[in-house]
Amino acid sequence: MANLPRPIPRLVVTRTPLRVSFAGGGTDLPDFYERDHGAVLSTAIDKYIYVTVKRHSELFNEPIRINYSITEMVDSIGDIKNHIARESLRLLKVDPPIYISTVGDLPAMTGLGGSSSFAVGLLHALHAFRGERVSPGQLAEEATHIEINVLNEPIGKQDQYAAAFGGLNYFRFNPGGGVTVEPLRVSNEFLDALFDHALMFWTGIQRNASSVLTEQKQNIPAKLEFLSRIRAHASELQKLATSGPFDPATFGRVLHESWQLKRQLASTISSQEIDVLYERAKKAGAEGGKICGAGNGGFLLFIVPPEKQPAVRQALASLLEVPIRFEVHGSRVLLPFEH
Repeated sequence: MANLPRPIPRLVVTRTPLRVSFAGGGTDLPDFYERDHGAVLSTAIDKYIYVTVKRHSELFNEPIRINYSITEMVDSIGDIKNHIARESLRLLKVDPPIYISTVGDLPAMTGLGGSSSFAVGLLHALHAFRGERVSPGQLAEEATHIEINVLNEPIGKQDQYAAAFGGLNYFRFNPGGGVTVEPLRVSNEFLDALFDHALMFWTGIQRNASSVLTEQKQNIPAKLEFLSRIRAHASELQKLATSGPFDPATFGRVLHESWQLKRQLASTISSQEIDVLYERAKKAGAEGGKICGAGNGGFLLFIVPPEKQPAVRQALASLLEVPIRFEVHGSRVLLPFEH
């Protein structure tokens, strides 16, 4: 019996996770991985970007409406100011009238890969809106194509893959642009222990990663040794995670060493304020930590034994703590429900 075509849904909602990168950030930039290869160890977390796509009623005066931090009401795709929305519609050839809305659990520009999660989630929603199922690898590559090749953002490829695949992964970025995805086979006990030891604090600073990454890319030829050592940290954490129970002292030490190297990749990655906060947490009992994402703001992440967490919270009492847990799934279609 021939396969029947999938029905075209009237409304689609996707949920796409944000991510925390533990080690390897910066080696996913083509300026580095084309010389050898890059590697990142990261996890999806239980904080999400939600995207809704539906056919817009012709009763409205505008053919296209897009809701995010602002509302755009425009007549044609080329008039859309949101770069990712505009280029996603162009790539998948979705014609007006169309309505797109997005909302996130956390603020944008905070180092958790939100822009790429939005790109992956929107592409996923548009594919589903067209009645198509699509693989995580295709979603990641389409989002990468839009952000890097079309929009010329000075970013790497880790965020798109983390959003599309979900889970705890070791990503290898190969010369030529290919990406090897290695899901880490760890126990639930390991994951519970990892997140029981993870504390994340909001610095209150939102920043555009492009300015930080532009300087970082320019510095890559002079920072190859640092980046190679950062890449080795991703491999070290991969082996640590797959070889036994969670070891907070070693895991925290690797995060600390990697953060000390990353701070030297560009002048804007850290700041005096961030350095002071980090040292307070270390003195209060944190084994190690880092700024999530490109740096210069966003979220501070620490590995802290449970018995020392009250002291670390007290040391960072001026910051808002955001609890996080593990998310096994990548981008998912919530409506219409997919099995």
